[in-house]
Amino acid sequence: MEEHDLTSPLLSPRSSDQPQTVLTIRDDEDSESSNQSTSNQQSSLQANTHHRSHNHSRVNNETVTVSSPNPYDFLGSGEYSVPAPTTVDPFRNGTPLISGVYEVIKIILCLPIALARLVLFGACLAVGYVATRIALEGWKDKQNPMPKWRSRIMWVTRLCARFILFSFGYQWIRRKGKPAPREIAPIVVSNHVSYIEPIFYFYELFPTIVASESHDAMPFVGTIIRAMQVIYVNRFSPASRKNAVHEIKRRAACDKFPRVLLFPEGTTTNGKVLMSFQLGAFIPGHPVQPIIVRYPHVHFDQSWGLISLAKLMFRMFTQFHNFMEVEYLPVVMPPDNKIQSPVHFAERTGQAMASALNVVQTSHSYGDLMLLMKAVELQQERPWSYMVEMARIESLFHLSSLEAVDFLDKFLSMNPDTSGCVKLHDFLRVLRLKACKLSEEIFGFLDVEKNGSITFKQFLFGVAHVLKQPLFTQACELAFAECDGRGDDYCMKEELAEILRQAIPDLNEDEVNGLFDLFDTDNDGRISRDDFVSCLRKNPLLIALFSPRLLQKDFRNGDRMLEEIV
Repeated sequence: MEEHDLTSPLLSPRSSDQPQTVLTIRDDEDSESSNQSTSNQQSSLQANTHHRSHNHSRVNNETVTVSSPNPYDFLGSGEYSVPAPTTVDPFRNGTPLISGVYEVIKIILCLPIALARLVLFGACLAVGYVATRIALEGWKDKQNPMPKWRSRIMWVTRLCARFILFSFGYQWIRRKGKPAPREIAPIVVSNHVSYIEPIFYFYELFPTIVASESHDAMPFVGTIIRAMQVIYVNRFSPASRKNAVHEIKRRAACDKFPRVLLFPEGTTTNGKVLMSFQLGAFIPGHPVQPIIVRYPHVHFDQSWGLISLAKLMFRMFTQFHNFMEVEYLPVVMPPDNKIQSPVHFAERTGQAMASALNVVQTSHSYGDLMLLMKAVELQQERPWSYMVEMARIESLFHLSSLEAVDFLDKFLSMNPDTSGCVKLHDFLRVLRLKACKLSEEIFGFLDVEKNGSITFKQFLFGVAHVLKQPLFTQACELAFAECDGRGDDYCMKEELAEILRQAIPDLNEDEVNGLFDLFDTDNDGRISRDDFVSCLRKNPLLIALFSPRLLQKDFRNGDRMLEEIV
């Protein structure tokens, strides 16, 4: 059975916008199988370059033939589709600004109440912090369940948590259903809308939680969550994710530990959708109880979104009452059939939660929030347009969120217009390409709608598709071997120019210098193998520049060289 970690693979839930328009690029001939041996891959690299197929755009099952050839045929590039942009923004707060006479008057009237609430909040936080320090004093064996007498002291902190909720305007909280006994459902999962849910669950369930390592350094909060025997995870570290999965399994299997609580979406949303689930709660194979949280509102959206914590707290302090509903759903049992993976278990749980919330499931993930924050940081006019439903990207192309953010940085350097589209001129400027037939073919490969511009989603799908080709890594190695004319594991400017001019014959000296600087990532005046491969991984579209040399090279007697390189 395939081994899973905490974040991979991600769900591929139902699309948030049905029906969708899908634009498909097809080759006239099928690509070679990626499971062939290295020597057969070399033959495939040659065979796939003996023809240049035309792109096709498929819109609502109507295919329109486009005259632009595919510059990546030599890699065995097959069809790929770019889903239409989604209109769903799972992070947008519905009331980011104070608007309306009623809201202004209410805030003014509540200012004295807000001051009293702030005092209550501070006092409860201080008392809870002191009680927690007492409960943790002298406790060394934190790999085992907390002793009962220490847990009893933590009831002081739990009661303080309820008063903190009161100070935020949650005088009463509506509950539906009941928590299942720990021995029946050792794992609970919940949607995540605000910082309020962790406070509520701390008071209600006192569970073990899975949280980012960064939470440990937070004043007061870090100490309190340590008392919950938090399982820390670095979402970008495979080793950390693997260790977190192991800890979830261990604690869920031991009845002496409290329940394990996870927010499988991995971040907060506005509560209007349910995002793709990570798999940490479902890999252990224990029964899971889903819990859903709603925040009914008219004038004040309590979701976190991109609102600052201080502003959100101020708005909560200045409401007469904030509504919160918590519903405990029926326990979801793990599949009896061992063949079914944690993905199916997570899908069933997600569908139950989405149905109870009456919302759609999307393929957004924490990676989309990273893209959104990057676009906001660089002051884009429509930052939400750069979200691409990263769970789908990761599932299709195995492209990480960090890589996607790097590609967004590259795309934004192309100066997209207010609609988020990039024209040919700016595209060529960033990739250091001159206007020529091959450059236009590369741009045309991404421009699936053939309207003279590309969106970030089209750009990301295109580069990810090229990166995914089984022959891409081999082509990079062989291209460097061709540039390394002297056999010293370095490529000099003259050697690179000779290869590039086979693709673009009229390349002048300045243009050669521009491309050489792009490949020379450490600026030492020569291109090492690591420089070369690193540049092509960051700019995979540039592999097309080496296709003429790879095509004309007789590799039929090159098996020995190929074995040495690959």
